[in-house]
Order: sequence, then structure tokens, then C-alpha cells
Amino acid sequence: MKAVVYEGPRKVSVKDVPDARIERPTDVLVQITTTNICGSDLHMYEGRTDFETGRWFGHENLGRVIEVGAGVDKVRVGDYVVLPFNVACGHCKNCERGLTNYCLTAQPKAEWAGAAYGFADMGPWAGGQAELLRVPWGDFNCLRLGEDAEERQTDYVMLADIFPTGYHATELANVKPGDQTVIYGAGPVGCMAAYSAVLKGASKVMVVDRHPDRLKKAEEIGAIPIDDSLVDPVQAVMEMTMGLGADNGCECVGYQAHDPQGDEHPNLTLNNLVKSVRFTGEIGVVGVFIPQDPGGPDELARQGAVAFDFGEFWFRGQKLGSGQCPVKKYNRALRDLIAGGKATPSWIVSHELSLDQAPEGYQHFDNREQGWTKVVLHPDGATAGV
Repeated sequence: MKAVVYEGPRKVSVKDVPDARIERPTDVLVQITTTNICGSDLHMYEGRTDFETGRWFGHENLGRVIEVGAGVDKVRVGDYVVLPFNVACGHCKNCERGLTNYCLTAQPKAEWAGAAYGFADMGPWAGGQAELLRVPWGDFNCLRLGEDAEERQTDYVMLADIFPTGYHATELANVKPGDQTVIYGAGPVGCMAAYSAVLKGASKVMVVDRHPDRLKKAEEIGAIPIDDSLVDPVQAVMEMTMGLGADNGCECVGYQAHDPQGDEHPNLTLNNLVKSVRFTGEIGVVGVFIPQDPGGPDELARQGAVAFDFGEFWFRGQKLGSGQCPVKKYNRALRDLIAGGKATPSWIVSHELSLDQAPEGYQHFDNREQGWTKVVLHPDGATAGV
């Protein structure tokens, strides 16, 4: 089968690799028809993690089941399914509590928790930017889709990661109807956080970024764009909230945050959020931060630490929630919003490419080129088109 193989910093190629196959009775084999390039893939693509050369990416996956193991009871051959990026067993202590983002079984290191397809330090699981994907614990991990799955793949594939992750950011921040919410970052996850806040009934959603195409996307759903290359974002939020600050906020940028001049500051959005959110407000952090970053701009960052304004945070009596999204906690309800015509997350998609075009897609997306807001790959090529 073909897959998007990592060959070193900023270099991927499409190569033949060993076919995915059923290995255990509870496995499901999926023919991937739609898979996304995620912003968190770029951390690995840029060489900012310890992702091994020769492995392949892909944790936002959707496709058609072509084989099931003898121990699979629910999923059937022919079903269209979307897979949470979390690989989870369903029966460990964390999975039983709904914390599939921190599965203790799928992560081979006993001192760690959490696993994902095609991701650094998240277990041995192959990615889905390929023609086939082995799904372990298939009955638990597969979310079956309805009759409209084939024609609405670009909506449903967002259930693998960015739609639930954006929603998770608003859950961590406790966004409620009528709230004034600020989102830092208008990439795909930031836009999905803004979309989720709108769906929840927030009265005002402000989105901070500096890429005009991304801010325009946020504006399409009624969010208020704030270009931090033109204005002080904290001051802009204060002016829109009678000087009090937002009720809550979401961090959707992560450890590679840059200032408008292009200098990297891992703490930039965190500290701006503390100053943008009112006293006793709540903050949700879903942007990626990692324990070590050898490519960090200073020694503190290289150790995975940030200079967080904890004194200001404490003084304001704020709350902060963080971590990867437990996709299964939200994906069924969000699927039903899509099926019912209440949500259309595909509005973020800018490009649909064949699997062979993946290297070009990575390059353009990594360069943050104008108009490249979300890239979808189709391994079968049947529905690909720019």
C-alpha cells in the first residue's frame, strides 16, 4: 500500500509500505478514503519532535471497513467509519472514566498514558495517511456513519480530531450560552473552537491571529477577527468587553507560538490569555505543548517549560484546563449535529488532494501560504480536486 512517509525535517514522500492487516481478533481493517493533514502533524514534519524516519503520519482518518477480526461484534464490512485520533482500549481505568485520551493500554510505556495513530511518543500505531489502516479494539474505536457518509466525508472526517478538539477547548473553558469568549489561534482547531462557541450560544466570539485568510474563515461564522499584527490583542479584547475581559478563552496555538515579527515565544498566547480573560474566568488549552523541545528558542523552552505569568493568573482567580481531547466523549453527539444539518465543519477545508500530492500539501500548509487553511487527502483519488 502507499503511505505518506516521514524522511526527515520538512521532507515527506509517498512510498510503498507493508500493507496494514488484521493482527488480533478485535481489529478492524479500514480502506482510507479521506484523511487530513493536521496542524500537529507540522510539529513532526518540521523535526520538532522525535518522530522516527520511515514512519507515516495520519491521525484524522475516515474510510470503509473491508475486513473485521473474529472478535468484532458490532462493526460490519462495508460500514463507513471515522476513527478518533486517540487509540484506546475501552477497558483500562482511564478509558472507563471516559478519558480515552489517556489510555493506559495502548501506550506501551508504563509511565506514560495516551496513544494515537502516526504520532510521536504516542505508541507504535501506524498512521492513516495511507491506503489502509489497522484499527485496534475496533468495536470501541470505530464510530459508524450514516447513509450520507460517502458524499459528506469532508464533514465527518473532522470528527477524528479538530471538531471534537475545538469543542473540548470550549468545554475546558466552560463556555456557556451568552458568554464572551476569546480564541487565540485561527488555525483549523482555533476555528473549530470558535465554531463550537457559536454552536453553544456564546454572545461574542473573538479570534486572535494574523493570517488574513484564517481570520476571514473565523469571520464567516460570525466571530470577530483580531489581527495581532495591527493591534494589541489584549487591549482589543478589553475594549470589546467594557474593560473587564472575556468570560473565558481558548489556547489553540501551542508551543510554537510566534509574535508578529516572527520570533518564537512558547508562552505568548498563554500569558495573553491570562490578561484577556476576566477575574475568575476560565481557560482551555488544547494547543500542543511537549515535555522536551530540542528546537526551542531558549534553554527553558528546550526543557519543555514556559515562563507562565502564574502570579497574574493566581491574582485573577482563574481556572485552567489542558490536554488532548478525549474524542469519544464528543464525537457521537457532534456526528449527529452534522447528520441533522446543524453543523458543517467542512467550511474550514480549502484543498482536497490525492495521496500522491501530499508532499505538496505539506509544503504549502507548513508555509502558511494564503488560502491553505485545511488540507484533506483522498488515498483513492476518487473525490480529489483542488
